[in-house]
Amino acid sequence: MAARCDICGKKPLVGNNVSHANNKSKRRFKPNLQNVRTQLDSGQVKKITVCSRCLRTGAVVKPKVH
Repeated sequence: MAARCDICGKKPLVGNNVSHANNKSKRRFKPNLQNVRTQLDSGQVKKITVCSRCLRTGAVVKPKVH
């Protein structure tokens, strides 16, 4: 599974670990992804992977519990 948000497309970024001696080694900044159940426009309930920002801004419509 790719580490990518299904709504905004956010994916890992690359950068450097920098030591006190200024040695640099590559690292990855991974997005905070969550697996959530969402209700599509057609009414179908489906599991998707979204980042925490999309959850917080209300870009994901969660299904109603009966």
